[in-house]
Amino acid sequence: MYGLGLFHIQMLIKEKVVCVTASFLLVFSFVSLACVSTNQVEEKGKSPGLEITNTPPAGNNIFQSDLNTVMLPSVSGLVSKINPAVASIATDSLDKGLFFNFTKEGAGTGIVISSNGYVVTNYHVVKDADEIVVNLPNGDSHDAQIVGGDRITDLAVIKIDVQGLPIARFGDSDGLAVGDWIIALGNALALKGGPTVTLGIVSALGRTLQTEQGTLYDLIQTDAAINSGNSGGPLVNLTGKVIGINTAILRQGQAQGIGFAISSSIARPIIDSLIEHGHVTRPLIGMAGANVTSASARQLGLNVTEGVIVTRLLENGPASYAGIRIGDVLTKMDGISTPDMSTFLGILWTYSVGDVVQLELIREEKVHFVNIKLARRPPD
Repeated sequence: MYGLGLFHIQMLIKEKVVCVTASFLLVFSFVSLACVSTNQVEEKGKSPGLEITNTPPAGNNIFQSDLNTVMLPSVSGLVSKINPAVASIATDSLDKGLFFNFTKEGAGTGIVISSNGYVVTNYHVVKDADEIVVNLPNGDSHDAQIVGGDRITDLAVIKIDVQGLPIARFGDSDGLAVGDWIIALGNALALKGGPTVTLGIVSALGRTLQTEQGTLYDLIQTDAAINSGNSGGPLVNLTGKVIGINTAILRQGQAQGIGFAISSSIARPIIDSLIEHGHVTRPLIGMAGANVTSASARQLGLNVTEGVIVTRLLENGPASYAGIRIGDVLTKMDGISTPDMSTFLGILWTYSVGDVVQLELIREEKVHFVNIKLARRPPD
């Protein structure tokens, strides 16, 4: 028994020595490999390793396509450039009760677009306000007056009496592509300490969204966090140009990480008209429509899978007068394809009051052409 026990002890000692030796060799091999990999990164011309750098690549890409290079992006310089033109907006509106009146406070964000005090924001931020105060990044506060607002695009321009302001400049949203990096700035949750900055990508383009204020068209969708109070703030590309104006987020558990912005290509002519005239003059065609989808085409027995189906007509309006019927599918305007309502309205709003447009439509599987003289859309 004693000899057997000693044998077991000797075997255990040998196993431990083997394990320790093996562990030492494994660690030594790992360290050697790590040294080789490090040398490969440092020495050009050898097998590529993993390179970490703060040098930004050319173009609009933060992450280079080289799988061996991982970029550590910083947008601090860009934020410093745009921040002086991003203001917070505080509003007070009077709610009349049965026995008492109540003051309702609101908050939003504005973009300074001229050195003499014009600020653009969302229409829903200021539409019911009795008092508007613009708080500038330098700490100054100024009372503001509404210059004009447009419910359809949810845009408004307000004015403060001050000169020499730093301004934001618009870029071309038509050049955006899904996947482009963008930055959202705004007075999120009315928090003190300056604008909140979030980074994301363009998730989709040309979105249509139903909101409490109405239907918004041709929106930029992004996963950059947009919270309450961000409304009216800038969506900026990596050159520091404003390519969108934050306007909406999905709420009540509908989705996470989805925000929307009005594209600069839509916003700029609206802003110019509000500054010049105080309102936007649009042509009226006198109809409402919905997008044709593959599902609705099957359900309605249509022989097309895109276009605008007429859902409602204004009595004695231009479309009704010209002979348009509910259920007609509009496919072209003056020869330009209208695959959806967003495109249809974008084309329509390039015309002036009194212009005549030709609509191509499908009715009972036959193609028809109708000429419509556009009227003046009444102010909202």
